[in-house]
Amino acid sequence: MFDPFSQQGAGELNVLKRHLQSTVLTLLDRNTSQREIHRLTGVDRKTIRRYQALRAGAEANSPGEVTTGSVSADGQIPPPRPPAFGTSEATVTSSLARSACEAHRTWIEEQVRLKRNAQAIYQDLVDQFGFPSSYQSVKRFVRRLRHADPEQFDRLEFLPGEEAQVDYGEGAPTVDPKSGRYRRPRLFVMTLRYSRRSFRRVVWKSSQQVWAQLHEEAFRYFGGVPSYVVLDNLKEGVLKPDLYEPQLNPIYSAMLAHYAVVADPARVADPNRKGCVENAIQHTQGTALAGRRFETLEAQNEFLRHWEENWASKRIHGSTRRQVEAMFQEEKPHLRPLPVAPFRIFTEVVRTVCDDTTVRVDNSYYAARPAPIGSQVVVRIYTTTIEIRDRHTRALLRVHSRMAHPGSVVLPTSERPFNPSRQTAVLLASAERIGPQTRALCQQVFDTEGRPDSARCGALSGWAGSIRRGWSSRPARTPSTTASTATSTCVRPSSGCSNRRSSRLE
Repeated sequence: MFDPFSQQGAGELNVLKRHLQSTVLTLLDRNTSQREIHRLTGVDRKTIRRYQALRAGAEANSPGEVTTGSVSADGQIPPPRPPAFGTSEATVTSSLARSACEAHRTWIEEQVRLKRNAQAIYQDLVDQFGFPSSYQSVKRFVRRLRHADPEQFDRLEFLPGEEAQVDYGEGAPTVDPKSGRYRRPRLFVMTLRYSRRSFRRVVWKSSQQVWAQLHEEAFRYFGGVPSYVVLDNLKEGVLKPDLYEPQLNPIYSAMLAHYAVVADPARVADPNRKGCVENAIQHTQGTALAGRRFETLEAQNEFLRHWEENWASKRIHGSTRRQVEAMFQEEKPHLRPLPVAPFRIFTEVVRTVCDDTTVRVDNSYYAARPAPIGSQVVVRIYTTTIEIRDRHTRALLRVHSRMAHPGSVVLPTSERPFNPSRQTAVLLASAERIGPQTRALCQQVFDTEGRPDSARCGALSGWAGSIRRGWSSRPARTPSTTASTATSTCVRPSSGCSNRRSSRLE
């Protein structure tokens, strides 16, 4: 068949689509005028003349008798050859064999298995091996390798009670009580890997506390705890993804520690690791919730519970070819028992220790020693208690009862610095231990002079105490000597106090 693209000068042609080329050439073979061809096809007459000239030149250069290749003996145009949708293994092998990349096949195959793209492979080929060919040759070679060797996935098998998988999806449209409009809540699903038994619950929004609470509800629904939980790298569970040492959310980590469960976050962009729960979410959305609407979240959760108990758990699973409920009864004894006390949900905040050694939480102040002043500590706020922990080690420093009234201060007297108002009470208590008269005298001085004379009370009580100790240690004397000494002793502080008082008044 005549091909105008294979002829010399074809680059100057106005390229037509294949069906227009066949139409123009057929009309030329039938001696149709250029004007008529233009009227029938809309092709410009200059283009028609160029096709006619190329065809005439091809017929003149061909040896022997030339027959029209575009029209069969009965005047019918043969159908075009169908495109090749698949490439045989022999074709791929021969194409790769002709590629300049064949010398580096083993190295390139290893890079393809490492999920590296063609651009990165080409750059390393040039830097490491002095690759002389172009990037396009590497791109074609890599594309053929990926087509010939698709990625292989392993079939994972787990023991009963070994693993559970969790993830979020979208629930059915439900009336939002705030706006009065339908919107989709978040669908939480936890699936036991061995039996495929699932727990489903919808919530309006997720948070650290909600994520931990949903796990706890799932564990109590199953009546036991698995050994591992596989989750996605969402912020409610994982703060910093890492293949070996992921940083978990502190609330989620505390919940897992309470139930003795180990978290196993999947790698980033690797949904196949938790394909069991992914399939459970799709099954829930496509079978249970498709085409349904609910007026409240409670109605949707009740429907999901009914659907799980009566349909999902009674079905024969497509992979195991066994009933889900029967496999769950086998798995349930292997789940670890639940702890006696439920997990206490808390809110965790970071606070700075003030200069009075307290931290401020909800407008109340709590003692934070031994944390240094100016350092940052972690505060866990429970319903009735406050825990102060070290920010780095999470070691427990202090525990306080949570104050209900704003402005409360929880700080023991022993941890407070000197304060005159408290020191006065200490001095009066010390005078009370000496004797009631000393206590009355100090109280009179304090009532008369106020707080500035608290130091005088201290001196007075100290002097009286020393006199009392000295009196008890002296030998017996005559009554006259004792009386005169006592009289002179009692008069001297009186004259001193009066002199000080008079001088202050002056």
